[in-house]
Amino acid sequence: MLTLDVSNVNLHYGAAQALRHVSIHAELGKVTCVLGRNGVGKTSLLQAITGHQKISQGEINVDGSPLGMAKPYTRAAQGIAYVPQGREVFPLLTVRENLETGFALLPRKDRFIPPKVFELFPVLKQMMDRRGGDLSGGQQQQLAIGRALVTRPRLLVLDEPTEGIQPSIIKDIGVAIRRLKEEEGLTILLVEQYLDFCRELADAVYILDRGEIVHSGPASDLDEAHVRRHLTV
Repeated sequence: MLTLDVSNVNLHYGAAQALRHVSIHAELGKVTCVLGRNGVGKTSLLQAITGHQKISQGEINVDGSPLGMAKPYTRAAQGIAYVPQGREVFPLLTVRENLETGFALLPRKDRFIPPKVFELFPVLKQMMDRRGGDLSGGQQQQLAIGRALVTRPRLLVLDEPTEGIQPSIIKDIGVAIRRLKEEEGLTILLVEQYLDFCRELADAVYILDRGEIVHSGPASDLDEAHVRRHLTV
């Protein structure tokens, strides 16, 4: 597993600045949650970490080593798995084929679906021959997380995994995240708007507002009224 340090990161889209001197620390084997309303820079932060957007200033380190300008596939090979907002499963591929796309990073001996995927999400085993596009939104989210786990990650990066998901599957995803932390020691970075989901799972919480970190600390220190001021549109 790994530790992640984002230090004084700025990110621009042309003249528009999406992140302003952002610093976060994701501790080994812990769940770190970044809360914020839509449009405050949460996805930009995750895309900077995973290499999908270039930063303008600052540094991103894993286990003390800078990622520099490493491409997304290089970061993935280092153990950073990204589950993007919207899931992005391949709709015409079967569940099995979607999971097997994670094999691209792996040596031949490791090109199998880990049993843990089906322990966490048994519905996937029942639907191996169903096309990804035929699954419900919640099932697609489980598939997207399962596909990330196939790559044997050391850091799992999740962008709003509860968005548009029915409550029963939100609960299943929460259980899966907790088990990955407790049983696998996985480092997890979770971006959310759903305060209760974050509070149940997180060890540390950051609040992002207008591209800046406005709060950081243990989840146990969260002041609900303060948080909701930054989450309410």
